Amino acid sequence: MTAELTESAESGRRPAGPAGRPLPLWLAVPAAVGAGLVLLLAFPPYGAWWLAPVGVALLSAAVHRRRLRAGFGLGTLAGLALFLPMLSWTNLYTGNVPWLLLSGLQAAYLGLLGLALAFTGPLVDRFRWSWPLVTGVSWVAQEALRDRTPFGGFPWGRLAFSQGDSPLLRLAAYGGAPLVTFAVALAGGLLVAAVWRPWRGSAQDGTRVLPSAGRGVGFAAGAVALVAGGLLVPLAGTGPETAEVAIVQGNVPRMGLDFNAQRRAVLDNHVEATIELGRRVAADEARRPDLVVWPENSSDVDPTRDARAGRRISEAADAVGAPILVGAVLLGPDEGQVRNAGLVWLPGSGLDGSQMYVKRHPVPFAEYVPLRDVARLVSKEVDRVRNDFVAGTEPGVLRVGGVRLGDVICFEVAYDEVVRDTVTGGAQVLVVQTNNATFDVAEAEQQLAMVRLRAVEHGREALMASTVGVSGFVGADGRVTGATGFNTAAVVTRQMHLGETRTVATRVGLWPEVALLALAAALAGAALTRRRPLPGVGAATAGDPADAEER
Repeated sequence: MTAELTESAESGRRPAGPAGRPLPLWLAVPAAVGAGLVLLLAFPPYGAWWLAPVGVALLSAAVHRRRLRAGFGLGTLAGLALFLPMLSWTNLYTGNVPWLLLSGLQAAYLGLLGLALAFTGPLVDRFRWSWPLVTGVSWVAQEALRDRTPFGGFPWGRLAFSQGDSPLLRLAAYGGAPLVTFAVALAGGLLVAAVWRPWRGSAQDGTRVLPSAGRGVGFAAGAVALVAGGLLVPLAGTGPETAEVAIVQGNVPRMGLDFNAQRRAVLDNHVEATIELGRRVAADEARRPDLVVWPENSSDVDPTRDARAGRRISEAADAVGAPILVGAVLLGPDEGQVRNAGLVWLPGSGLDGSQMYVKRHPVPFAEYVPLRDVARLVSKEVDRVRNDFVAGTEPGVLRVGGVRLGDVICFEVAYDEVVRDTVTGGAQVLVVQTNNATFDVAEAEQQLAMVRLRAVEHGREALMASTVGVSGFVGADGRVTGATGFNTAAVVTRQMHLGETRTVATRVGLWPEVALLALAAALAGAALTRRRPLPGVGAATAGDPADAEER
């Protein structure tokens, strides 16, 4: 109580009564840290998707009715508890500095979220029904900012990517990842509104306010109904046409960054696995695929310039009798530059120069180093990136063997517009080529969860092909089949249905996110009016949470 009186005196406001108290600090700090840890458990490899709204609720409770800087601090604590373990795969082979910097940067965005939730406290105190709405749009705004800044953003850890097994995943077909995130955070807002005291009861003298169990139960029931209601959302069907597609996961000689020094062995692994598939096809032990997909970095030797590499890939294509989508690193166009590309290699004729995709969203500080001289002052690890990857300019729509592929490479699957551009460009199936050899199985499973959302979002069957795993196929309903083990060699073949229709999400694109951001701005404006002194009311009492309870 003494701390409350001191804080009120320092801020120039009268002490808040029982109705205006935030959680005690000894509860708020564990609640914020718990929020991050609970959110972590919602994501792969743990997969407790139903904990995501609980984590949202814990953070909202921790920052409610606190000062703005306290909201930022508590939000940052939650972010560190989430991102430090989630992104621990980034330090497996590059050391602690990149991991700590990236985790700290991502945590700061949750700090801004905590600040925003603290800022809107007077509004939700006055209109309790607005709490879930404010929570939902605030999470969408935080992710929209984090997904784009700095250097193109880093969307890892979006709430939507935790919902692979949730009924809410179906909402992706109508509003993409932003709508799924909004629904998860809305459910979290309903939960915190259900349990936060006080609800105004029969006592009116200000000394005691009784909770209203009925309204609390109603909010909690609303959260359950919202999540369960996702099962009623219809999904787009796939077309009748199919294509037989094989994923080749060749594995690498050993894990770690130094696998690039053995790049010819990596290429040979994928060649030999494909030749073996060809032997099985010739012996009628397997169906001939219409397309074979190799992962990112399956040929780190530029096969357009290295004759041996080109011959080996042609040998594999001829043996299996099908075109191969090869993940290759190409030299150029200028000195000190390279490109991360998907190439189409045809049996009998070799490289199809008309069908090539160059990765549009290279990863900063991993595939290229912005502000290299400045970055070198922070960590010498940036010099591991000797050549900067040059970004492509065209969506990855490739026509291979009568099938239109939507090719995206590695982390690009996390970016809404990169995937959507392939579908609006005519892609019938989605292909994600990735290389997880420098990471771990948790990173691979988190990435596969993104593929699941994209499949539902655009009504397209999808696959992820990795050098080491996890590789697998994903139905248009988000279900995974044929998932491989990690750090193993494998070949998986499935019939994939070719999609033709477009989902609502594909058609409307960015607009659901824009609408939610506009609503966030409107609610922030309404919260601002609650924080300003009212006419005839002194600044010392304006916006006091004690005066903002429901009337």
